[in-house]
Amino acid sequence: MEKSYFATLLALIVHQIDAAYWHEWDLFHLPGGVQGYLLFNLLALPVLLLGYRHVVLGSPQARMYARICAALGIATFLIHAGFAVAGERSFHLPLSIAIIAACLLAGLWLGWLGWRSRRTATA
Repeated sequence: MEKSYFATLLALIVHQIDAAYWHEWDLFHLPGGVQGYLLFNLLALPVLLLGYRHVVLGSPQARMYARICAALGIATFLIHAGFAVAGERSFHLPLSIAIIAACLLAGLWLGWLGWRSRRTATA
């Protein structure tokens, strides 16, 4: 799971960098504007980084953190796909789209490995 977690985490972090360019806080109507966006990242990133540590160390909590990270990757894609279908023009540049797609693909990969490792652990 280490590689898939790293890939998902990387895609999510790069997406957050891209999201700053697109003023994602306006898209989500976050209270506090950019300050709310920064607060969200100050809370979310440590959890994801701690999760990566658990995955690398193979701790019993690794699968829980992997599920959280995978869900965020998949949710990032689904949320932005929904905005795109609704006509939102943010995140329309090729690399923005590729990063959002990478969130989905890496999240699915991580989710599949987390599910597979759970099945093999209980088998």
